[in-house]
Amino acid sequence: MNEHGEREQGFRAEEIDTSRPHPARMYDYYLGGWDNYEVDRQAAEHVIQAHPQVKLSARANRAFLRRAVRECVGDGIRQIIDIGTGIPTSPNTHEVAREIADDVKVAYVDNDPIVATHAGAKLTNAGHAAFVLGDVRRPEEILAHPVVRELVDFDKPVAVLLVAVLHFVKDEEDPAGIVAALAAALAPGSRLVLSHATAEPYEGYDEGYTDVRARDSVLGAYKNATASLNLRGRAAIEPLFGDFTLQAPGLVRVPLWHPDGPVPSAQELSNTIFYGGVGVKA
Repeated sequence: MNEHGEREQGFRAEEIDTSRPHPARMYDYYLGGWDNYEVDRQAAEHVIQAHPQVKLSARANRAFLRRAVRECVGDGIRQIIDIGTGIPTSPNTHEVAREIADDVKVAYVDNDPIVATHAGAKLTNAGHAAFVLGDVRRPEEILAHPVVRELVDFDKPVAVLLVAVLHFVKDEEDPAGIVAALAAALAPGSRLVLSHATAEPYEGYDEGYTDVRARDSVLGAYKNATASLNLRGRAAIEPLFGDFTLQAPGLVRVPLWHPDGPVPSAQELSNTIFYGGVGVKA
């Protein structure tokens, strides 16, 4: 930070809004992090009271990200754009990727300036990684950002991560159009790693999060946040992949996507609120 209270990302310290909960900081709290504020903790605790399994879901979603990144890099991808990266939580995307190949480049994108305050120390100090303050709702701005352009060669395959982010995009903000705009800039062979929250029961189970009162309480906690939560069913999530062809096992509850450990029970899967999948651009 310079003498004027400004950072390289282009915002002033006083522009950080700590008066309203932010989904990235709430998610950090679910994961057991400390980079959050009292307003975030209060909202997150409200969600936890309504759906105690939300912490389990957050961990399962994070594990899905790690497995998906490993698979993308194992398939030869050497460039990643992680949109909606959230508060840095180790192992971060570049750390996971470089377990497989040490030359992977990662562009992190988030719309929360507080994420940016942590990015320099935790995300970008390893080289071949950068942070951009940007909003998924404006994909063209992300793609055109000079930092992204300097880091990513769009003539080669790229993995775009939209992990636990599109459920903060309203229908009228056109989540499918956002994915289409990103896809149009990508070379064949590129990947889309996507996860999305749902209230759908799993194979007939209706406990936990799919309880109407619990669901409404959770939605209410996000209504006062900087982005509302928009739960969707599988029939609405799968079309978001657009031109990307879903790879096996398709769009599934995240613990079922290439599990590297015991598979949870059906009841546990119903309480794991995220669908996830990986698509390939032809």
